[in-house]
Amino acid sequence: MNSLLIGYFIFDMGDPFVSLYFKGLPIMYIRRKINTSGSISIYILEKQNGKQKLIKSMGSANAESDINQLESLARKEIEKLTKQKTIEFTYDQDKHHISFVRKSIQTVRIIGTELVLVNIFNEIGFNQVPEKLLRHLIISRLLYPGSKLRTIEYLSRHYQEHYSMSSVYRYLDKLNQGYKEQLQLISYQHTLKLFNGVLSAVFYDVSTLYFEASREDELRKLGFSKDGKPHCPQIVLGLLVTTGGYPLAFEMFEGNKYEGETLIPVLEHFKRRYDPGKLVVVADAGLLSKSNIEQLLSCGYEFILGARIKNETKELKDQIISKKWASDTIHEFKKEELTKLIVSYSEKRARKDAHNRDNGIKRLEKQIISGKLTKENINNKGYNKFLKIEGSATISLDLEKITSDSKWDGLKGYITNASLNPQEVIDQYRQLWQIEKAFRISKTDLKVRPIYHRKASRIETHLLIAFCSYKLYKEFERQLNEKHTGLTPEKALDILKSIYGVKTTLPISNKTVEIVMANTREQKELLSAFNIEF
Repeated sequence: MNSLLIGYFIFDMGDPFVSLYFKGLPIMYIRRKINTSGSISIYILEKQNGKQKLIKSMGSANAESDINQLESLARKEIEKLTKQKTIEFTYDQDKHHISFVRKSIQTVRIIGTELVLVNIFNEIGFNQVPEKLLRHLIISRLLYPGSKLRTIEYLSRHYQEHYSMSSVYRYLDKLNQGYKEQLQLISYQHTLKLFNGVLSAVFYDVSTLYFEASREDELRKLGFSKDGKPHCPQIVLGLLVTTGGYPLAFEMFEGNKYEGETLIPVLEHFKRRYDPGKLVVVADAGLLSKSNIEQLLSCGYEFILGARIKNETKELKDQIISKKWASDTIHEFKKEELTKLIVSYSEKRARKDAHNRDNGIKRLEKQIISGKLTKENINNKGYNKFLKIEGSATISLDLEKITSDSKWDGLKGYITNASLNPQEVIDQYRQLWQIEKAFRISKTDLKVRPIYHRKASRIETHLLIAFCSYKLYKEFERQLNEKHTGLTPEKALDILKSIYGVKTTLPISNKTVEIVMANTREQKELLSAFNIEF
């Protein structure tokens, strides 16, 4: 039996009356956790305003008698921590009321998230795939992201939906074989409606997802890690989004795939699948290569790519430096192969560039004085390019290079063939932060990794579920803004997770109803914004 502390008293955790009427106050309770070995761990947790905190671990056991003993010790520990005793009901009327409540209330469950997110799930069109498990997997990744085992436990505990691990894995295989293309098409069609049927620009970027694995395979390989895990096998993930960050398509590649080689395959697959018409493709300098530009031109794409202006020809660099640059100045330069180079100047960016260089030089100076420079520093990476080697081993700062580098402070370039004016080119490129946000949300809020799968098909299905969850997140965010709630998706989800539904039998009509318990102002306002009666 689980128990909890509410305010000054200890109650039975399984009593729905307690869960219903003391919600929102600090709760200290005992939790059973099933370990992979089959043993049961007993923890004392505290919960307040939707946040959980581990108070103490009491240990683990296999036998039911030992588990009960640990729970008994945990209850005594709660009394000790709070210096309180369990309440005794001394009035017969109170006992009768508690008995009535116990009999009349059938279930108490979180219902706020279901009331809102299921509607949005259906509005997107994901309910065209009829299986209920899909809805649970997509929504659970928003509410309680984790392993499939933790998702199963979450659904069982809070929604009385029970699935076995084997049934979930079978369903993942079914999704990959039968619904991968359909779900992405559903998402695309809904997004297209938001843009009145016309997409003017798409944004592409690449990230990496590493695995806690010791061996490589055909997909998971060692490569350049953006997660700072160069010794872990990984996969490369390419993501295409719209203005505003709505997801359009994703593809996964082998972990050692060069990111520049992923752009054209993703674009061509997207083009064949949806025939979106004329698009401007926007990507950062990491995707800039002669091969990519040639292929973009030959395939008829308009594009905007971040430029590496310091790597341009001497003639073009001389033209750039010779210009008079003031804040917000923009100049256009001709390039070969039907492209042009747009360069802008910003005083704020210039101050940042100078500040970063000064900090880098100070670190190099300290290393030179201390004699801690090693052969690893003798390269042209970062600020090491300012080091000058004379004779056999005399190292100093190259002041000429430092002066030359400062001439580029505040300048940023963009290579394009788009039929846009220079300011429009820059404005489109600045939207790239949306895809950076998409990766950040996927890795933090949706916890797309760690990935607990080995088979390539299940890894892909895991990414598909995360893709659909991110689409649901973005549509939830859009509707929150459209309804002027002033809430972020994260804050709104916290509120929804505090709204409970109580299924009870009415004493006169003997009908079974579920009552929505929205008591606080923010709960009521959020449900009202989505036209939900309570």
